[in-house]
Amino acid sequence: MRAPTTLLLVRHGLNDYVGRALAGRTPGVHLNDEGHAQAGRLAARLASLPIAAVYSSPLERAVETAQPIAAARSLELHLCEAAMEIDFGEWTGRTIAELDGDPLWQRFNTERSTTRAPGGELMAEVQARMAGGIEAIRAAHPGETVLLVSHADAIRAALAHYAQVSLDAIGRFEIRPASVTTLRLWDGWTLVLGVNDTGALAV
Repeated sequence: MRAPTTLLLVRHGLNDYVGRALAGRTPGVHLNDEGHAQAGRLAARLASLPIAAVYSSPLERAVETAQPIAAARSLELHLCEAAMEIDFGEWTGRTIAELDGDPLWQRFNTERSTTRAPGGELMAEVQARMAGGIEAIRAAHPGETVLLVSHADAIRAALAHYAQVSLDAIGRFEIRPASVTTLRLWDGWTLVLGVNDTGALAV
């Protein structure tokens, strides 16, 4: 059996859409001032950990969160398409206030396993690509600690997969900006070491 891989799943830092609207895959969404500060603090929090590789969703807000961590270790930053944000389709750019009265939006948030964003992705599709990307990373880094910057729903979907929790329950996982969720991955077995950590970290 291969040595386990420790995976640090990081949500990107704060941007102006968080808590207000669905950025989705909108291009050009960057960290705001607090988001950049969060990325700097995160790099400092992680400084003592033996991170061997850094991966990121290709969206700007994720890359900007990953860059200080990779730079501090002189590591190449690898882009991971599998870690992309969910495609919200026709909801992309809509505010939460606008969507609150939409019955499909309400169902999307309570029945994630079967409800598709209009013109977008089903959460099971997000989960499948995240799990595939993580398994590829695990295969490439046995016995190492690896960091992957992604997005709240994508991280929730991955966590549900490895913890064997229904996708309908993922709204119960709080995944804050610049938080770390830690998984230790063996062949056929996973330990969830921490969820939504925003303080001191150890692996």
